Amino acid sequence: MATRRIADEPAFVLHRYDWSESSLILELLTRHHGRIAVVAKGAKKPSSNFRPVLLPLQPLHVAFGGDAEIRTLKSAEWLGGQVMPTGDALLSGYYLNELLLRMLARDDPHPPLFDVYASAVRVLASDERLTLEPALRAFELLLLREIGLLPSLDVQTATLAAVDPSQRYTLRAEGGLVEAEEGDDRGSLAGGQWIALQQALDDPAPFHATLRQVAEMGELKPQLRSLLHYHCGVATLRTRQLMMDLQAL
Repeated sequence: MATRRIADEPAFVLHRYDWSESSLILELLTRHHGRIAVVAKGAKKPSSNFRPVLLPLQPLHVAFGGDAEIRTLKSAEWLGGQVMPTGDALLSGYYLNELLLRMLARDDPHPPLFDVYASAVRVLASDERLTLEPALRAFELLLLREIGLLPSLDVQTATLAAVDPSQRYTLRAEGGLVEAEEGDDRGSLAGGQWIALQQALDDPAPFHATLRQVAEMGELKPQLRSLLHYHCGVATLRTRQLMMDLQAL
């Protein structure tokens, strides 16, 4: 049986770790094949063509082959066009990578999510600090929707009753979108805001449409954090804890 080979596949490196003295195992996000694991043989050697290319948050075209769970990386080409994020933007990129590693099954392609990730990485690389937090919120929303964990935001989840633009609602991990309780304003949004978010998610260019909507929605962050932690099965993501530790120095 012939070994399957894939060429010219858009990809990003999500994570890398040692496999031997000279090789690496890489977790890649690919556009048409989802999250996959590959071995980059000899990638740690000073003379390897892989060495300067296999970096996180950089757009690549890769070729790989094999039918096992861990394929063999045949080639990798850096597409250029953006610089490596630095500082808070770099940590934010690692945060996005951790979300994908925790929430995506291997070999489960999501081409729209790949495009959203590519757009988010471009924002991080632009070093526009005012768009950093909105980019993270937009990505979180679109990730949750793409893998079926985000309820419709224009109806109440339990009753399917239409959201009242003048009332406030909270997004909860187990209950979905519910009416906010008394004194819950910090963790809730007005119904009109939820409706606008749903319209942005349904836009033909959802990342940029959602990015514009979430810019003034600070109350969204704790709600999405709780939802993500619930589905990841952790109290705090490792990259988020690292951010908090650095801010405390």
